[in-house]
Amino acid sequence: MGARRDHRRDRAGRLTANLGSNLSSHLRTGGRFVRAAPGTVGAFLLLLLVVAALPWLRGEDPAQTVLRVRYTARGDDPQAVEALRRQLDLPSNPFSGVLNWLLNALRGDFGTSWVSSQPVDDLVRPALSTSLTLAGTALVIAVLVAGLLLTPALEQPPSRTARLLTGPVPAALAALPEVVLAVSGVLLFAVTWNVLPVFGWNGPASAVLPGLALGLPAGGLLARMLTATAEQTLSDPWVRSWRASGLDRCPLRRAVVRRLVAMGAPQIVVVGMSIVGSSVAVEKVFSIPGAGTLALDAVLAEDLPVVQAVLASFVMVGLAAAAVAAAVHRALAVPEAERAIGVAAQLGSGNYGRRRWAAVALLTLLVLTIAGGLFRDGTATDLSLRLASPSLAHPFGADAVGHDQWGRLAEGTLLTVSLAAGISAVALLIGALVGTVGGLTRSGSAPGALDVLATVPANLAGLLVAAALGPDLAGACLAVLLVAWVPLAVHARTLTAETRSAGYISAAVLAGATPWRLLRVHILPAVLSPLLRHALVRLPAAALGIAGLSFLGLGADPDRPELGAMLAAGVGYLSSAPWLVIGPAGVLVILAVLTSSDRPER
Repeated sequence: MGARRDHRRDRAGRLTANLGSNLSSHLRTGGRFVRAAPGTVGAFLLLLLVVAALPWLRGEDPAQTVLRVRYTARGDDPQAVEALRRQLDLPSNPFSGVLNWLLNALRGDFGTSWVSSQPVDDLVRPALSTSLTLAGTALVIAVLVAGLLLTPALEQPPSRTARLLTGPVPAALAALPEVVLAVSGVLLFAVTWNVLPVFGWNGPASAVLPGLALGLPAGGLLARMLTATAEQTLSDPWVRSWRASGLDRCPLRRAVVRRLVAMGAPQIVVVGMSIVGSSVAVEKVFSIPGAGTLALDAVLAEDLPVVQAVLASFVMVGLAAAAVAAAVHRALAVPEAERAIGVAAQLGSGNYGRRRWAAVALLTLLVLTIAGGLFRDGTATDLSLRLASPSLAHPFGADAVGHDQWGRLAEGTLLTVSLAAGISAVALLIGALVGTVGGLTRSGSAPGALDVLATVPANLAGLLVAAALGPDLAGACLAVLLVAWVPLAVHARTLTAETRSAGYISAAVLAGATPWRLLRVHILPAVLSPLLRHALVRLPAAALGIAGLSFLGLGADPDRPELGAMLAAGVGYLSSAPWLVIGPAGVLVILAVLTSSDRPER
């Protein structure tokens, strides 16, 4: 017994020494993370400059825009333009205009509303407070959901419940569009059950439904991000050695949780920015007077100072959150922390064989729905069928002017998906070019400006584009494109850096291969194949982005058969004709599930 106890003590001592050595080396702050901070700040400053230049991106003199917004009958009166320029102290050129706006914004002065003539700060401050309260509520819900899903994953060996909660469940939650959850919440809690307030902002109870609509998908996304970190941590040699030693597992659990918290800090910023973008649509559904609603109304009214103030506030909030996350990350620095910063490296686990069969079944259902609807006329108007419920003659019912809903649903799905396919193709070309150049010139695992731009939601990009070019379907496609190419560029950069460091590349260089031959023969073939699969997986996400902007009124016209526009038109008849929402919402859910139906590429 004594010899066995001594042997166990010696083994525990050696293990403790090894663990101390490993942990001391792993707990050092990652240099690349620290060096990435200037690039991160630069990306936020670039976004701020774009916001500052909004009045001139329209290609029109801001004073002329104010005259057109306030006094339509005055036309192009030069004297009235100059009078407004002096009254509002508007600069005559974009360079001084951008500089003056930035200097005034640093002092908290965002100018005067072009529509109401009120100080912009008085309009934005209460709206921003409401939006931050809503986003904070949603983020708390997201963290709680992610914690509940990840807790069983700490069990070893993982149980069936743990595998379920770290695989299909987070993927299903992350796939749910926030707008669909919001509309479903209104349908259930307002129309069916008549409990909880669903419109306006009248205290904490008003945050429950919108908070759940934003927090549940965000919690699933956060769990998917951190599942890979949990699996990697639990498979590390020092963890296996600790378990094999028979030592107390409480310190081990604390070390694993510490790593997850450290990795979760940067990821929470990503999730928080997605919540901010999604809150614009959710605020519209629940009629919440938040900053998203204020910015949306200002875009439609061409009140650009209000749009500038809201977007600048969002940028500053994101920068502050990123700084806090960086501080937490450095304080709790963990093994190979840089690896987990790349969000798209791998997103969880699960039974991918079963999920692939489910994806095939959903895709078949979607194709049959479209094929059947193409044989029906969705453009003919019959007022006698106004808001007709589903029947044998009209299985999907009719809309407010008697259009056959099945025919419109098929046309809208084809329009949205075809636009998304074109966007994905262009994003693939841009992402491959930018990412390959970046991978050849820097380390693919070091985060920088691209990783920051990847967190910008399509809704915020849509507000920027609509403020500059006006709301239309082409602008919505441009906004989605501005967001869609960035993850592909990050992926291409990582693949290029990994390929460049491979042994056969070094051998080819020693054999005299030219840079062009290396790129053409070795690097591009290794990058393009997985990047093409990545682009195909993201195609449904582009379709969801177009539909979301159309729902906000920043995309297709309400009368045009497009999924987001149809959903926006149907919300007004939710209590009397819920099938107008169920049809496009069901297609959006299928598209969202297809987005997460395959394993992400590395």
